Parts: sequence; structure tokens; C-alpha cells
Amino acid sequence: MKKIRVLLADDHKLFRAGVRSLLQSLGDVEVVAEAADGREALRLIAAHRPDVVLMDIMMPNLNGLDAALRIGREAPGTRVVILSMNADGESVLNTLRAGAVGYIVKTADPVELELAIRAAARGERFLSSAVSEYVVAGCLRRTNPDLTPFQRLTLRQREVLQLIAEGFTTKEIAARLGIGVKTAEAYRAELMNTLDVHDIAGLTRYAIREGLSSLQD
Repeated sequence: MKKIRVLLADDHKLFRAGVRSLLQSLGDVEVVAEAADGREALRLIAAHRPDVVLMDIMMPNLNGLDAALRIGREAPGTRVVILSMNADGESVLNTLRAGAVGYIVKTADPVELELAIRAAARGERFLSSAVSEYVVAGCLRRTNPDLTPFQRLTLRQREVLQLIAEGFTTKEIAARLGIGVKTAEAYRAELMNTLDVHDIAGLTRYAIREGLSSLQD
């Protein structure tokens, strides 16, 4: 029997260990790699080509939603299931927009994780039962929402915003993204203009509010 090849991406080692132990009890599921952030996940996906990625939203360097967008472009054969502590409709909507096929809250019963992995491997969608039906229905009806300033940001702009919030300097951001310092400065200026936020502290607060970064880690 062909095994379902899974990559785990979460910045908490104990959580990854628990999920790995759970998945090892499933005879037809194999954990092929683990990542601690979105960028590492992208590198490992390119190397291992897993069938399914189980990925947290809140991760350093590159968050799960933006990583999911990149996976859809760079590894379309790999399907993403997002793991999150949040069960609100906006988080679910952002997940679906990013191209993920599954959404599991971390407080869910372990059987839901198994169901999500198997559904994703079949190319089907699976949403945790903790996400109430009326919230999901409302999310899916919003096919033409009025985009907020945050939703109008490009993937690269969101990457820069997250790195700013994580305390990296313009020079460090340029090095991490493989772009020139002047280009990184231009992205920062675009962010301030688009978001109408005109200082680094304000951009940091904005990124935290939108879930790109957290002060917890």
C-alpha cells in the first residue's frame, strides 16, 4: 500500500513530537520531514515532495498562510492542512484563500487530524468540527469581499511586513529575501503608504493584529 507522505511544520518541538507520535500509529502515513518555520518548510517540500503538509499559521520568518500560497505555486501536488488555535471565521476564510484544503483546530479530537490527512491526500477539503457550520457558510458566501488594506498587500509585501515585525533590519530583510537594500526600503515605504502606518512600531503592531507575528515566541 502506498503511504501518505506528510511534512510537519510548526515552531514548537513538543507539538511536532506529539503529532509525529500520533501519525506513526497510522500504518499508511509516513512523516518524511519536520520544519520549524515557513521557509524551512518550503525547502523541505522541494526536497521531499510530500503529499500533505500539516502547518501551523503562526510561525517565524514566514507564516503558514503565506507559505501555503507559495506551496500552491511551487509544489501544486502538495496539499496543505492548516493547524491553528483559532476557530474564527476570518481565519478559516484566509486559509481557504491561501489555497489550503484543510483547517484543524489544535484542540480537535485526534481522529479529525487523521480524517483531514486522508481527505487532503484524496484532494478533498476537510474543516474541523469546531468551526461552526454557519461561520463556514458565511465565509464561503463571501466570494467578492471588499478587500481590506491588508488583503491588498502582495505576498512579498506581507513577507517584508512579517520580518519587520520580527525585528529584522532593512539590510537583514534584504539578505533573507535575496533582494537589494534599496528594494527592501521601497517595500517598507509601500507598506507604510498602503497601510497608512508611518513608523516601524506601528507596522509591528499591525502585523501582530493581523496574525503575521506574535509576541509570544
